[in-house]
Amino acid sequence: MQNSNDFARIDAPVILRPAMACKSTYACRESSRITGAEPATPLRGFLIWDHRMIALTTAVTLLALTTFTAIAVAQDTPSSSTAPTTIPAALPGNGLSQHDFLYAGEWDTRKPVQTAFIIRGGKVVWSFEIPSKKGEISDASLLSNGNVIIGHQHGALVVTQDKKVIWTYECPPGTEVHTIQAIGLDKVMIFSNGPDPKVMLFDIKTNAVESSFSVPVGNLKSTHGQCRHMRITPGNTLLIAHMDNKEIGEYTLDGKKIGSTMLEGGVWSAVRLRSGNTLASTKKTQIVELDPSGKIVWELAPSDIPEIKLHNIQEVARLDNGNTVFTNWVPGSAKAPQWPGTVQVVEVTPSKKVVWALSEWSDPDLGPATCIQLLDQSGKAEEHTIQR
Repeated sequence: MQNSNDFARIDAPVILRPAMACKSTYACRESSRITGAEPATPLRGFLIWDHRMIALTTAVTLLALTTFTAIAVAQDTPSSSTAPTTIPAALPGNGLSQHDFLYAGEWDTRKPVQTAFIIRGGKVVWSFEIPSKKGEISDASLLSNGNVIIGHQHGALVVTQDKKVIWTYECPPGTEVHTIQAIGLDKVMIFSNGPDPKVMLFDIKTNAVESSFSVPVGNLKSTHGQCRHMRITPGNTLLIAHMDNKEIGEYTLDGKKIGSTMLEGGVWSAVRLRSGNTLASTKKTQIVELDPSGKIVWELAPSDIPEIKLHNIQEVARLDNGNTVFTNWVPGSAKAPQWPGTVQVVEVTPSKKVVWALSEWSDPDLGPATCIQLLDQSGKAEEHTIQR
């Protein structure tokens, strides 16, 4: 190895020769072995000095090629912590800016908490976490006073915008709550899955149970699969999506059954539209719109939008402009490392054109999608005038 003073004494002639292909040099082989990347494009025009400069040339070449390769690898390889397993093509719509919305989802097994989000102007402006041991978030709504109601499997709660919990319900052993509805700003209705499935109406100021009634289900021993979604209609009746017995049941608010529609595959959600029709999602990854007689007048199946991989359609809603938006829950059909890159929310026109597809798994990581309330639509959740 020469020291710095030797450079001034070099007076031998310089011989110029064409550079060899990178793959033939020790430096390129070593750079490729260390980084795991393909060797860089051959570098032309290296100067091959006399024998007294061989050591210096080798060192400089190794440094240059290693740096070049490292930069190339860094530019082409996403961070391992955020790289999606499947990278979708450019998605339609404006991402987080398409709508203002409330969002939450079931069974985010990657985290010790389950989170509900409010997105406004394309940014997360509010979030609320519950420990995962308290269950998955299956239902949530933003009320006109800013309070958020949440059903989270092992209980239900009402939380303010400053994240103060003002009412809570803890499920007795062997029971679960997956859906919650507000009646005005001071009362909430829940469906309690379990050996005695029932609807319960609470006054959140006094925590008193104002009324309750039992509801027949398909399987009393399958607590988790009985009911995921119920909604009060504009006509002041109650639609219950029976996941276990493949039925949309309609009841008066005191528990009298007044209607029933059977749907193959089991029903995840159902909502009465302003037209009088009913919009529902099924466990067959299908959306149907039914007229009052039960006839299907519109439907959406995976084959209608092959550009989007559909996993498990959960909540479905109708927008003021006639479009339909729904959540696409992935944990039931893919392992957690495969979730990033999948589409969480889809909006389609009546002609089934996809105009919005949301995939947000990093900054912010919204997690799996179960419920969504678009906040740029007319109506109020507590008055049951939103079509979701």
